[in-house]
Amino acid sequence: MSDMSLLPHGPLLERLLAGEFICAVSDESAFKRLQDDATREAIDSYLRPLNRRVASSQEEGVYFLAWRQLDDSARDQLARQLGDTVNSLLPLLEWLQLVQEALGRDSVLSPGDVLKPGELQAKSEDNPSLRERIERLATDSFFGSQSDQLDAQVKQVFKRLREHGYLLQPHSDRQVFLVTGKVDYLLELVRFIRDEEHLPVDDEGEDTQEALL
Repeated sequence: MSDMSLLPHGPLLERLLAGEFICAVSDESAFKRLQDDATREAIDSYLRPLNRRVASSQEEGVYFLAWRQLDDSARDQLARQLGDTVNSLLPLLEWLQLVQEALGRDSVLSPGDVLKPGELQAKSEDNPSLRERIERLATDSFFGSQSDQLDAQVKQVFKRLREHGYLLQPHSDRQVFLVTGKVDYLLELVRFIRDEEHLPVDDEGEDTQEALL
């Protein structure tokens, strides 16, 4: 496939280079294009001089860019990215575990699952333990809630998850969210960190990881 034939994929390339995660929930059309071997190979060929390639989660439920070779420069950038990510991992993992327990799910969230803030709020209103966990989670610097009201705290958490690409809100006037494939990437990243002993995850984070994985 020539550079000219890559023109239709220009916007998709830009999104990948900007760090977006493409799944069937976030963009079904783009996801189907990335499922095509020829398209991925053409994009990979274009990205080769940048030392980047199209990667996917283990179940191929989400596509994103990864380094082609982990040379010193790539390792330095990856280390900085992981350092920035670790601080957000713990509240994200706590949220996953909280939702799983509060809504009585047998397994961790997966792409396409439907979530409604109102359901989580209703489960927590008469449960002091859940309510305390939501308050602690919402006021974490990653979620940044300034409110002491449960409904506002829950909405802030969902808002931040949408902003970071873990949830999709199909209709802005409805409080209904879909879990995206970025959750799969998050869990695979956790497994990677768990297996790399030198990476900075504290004991509480390890406990949350074990509960989820």
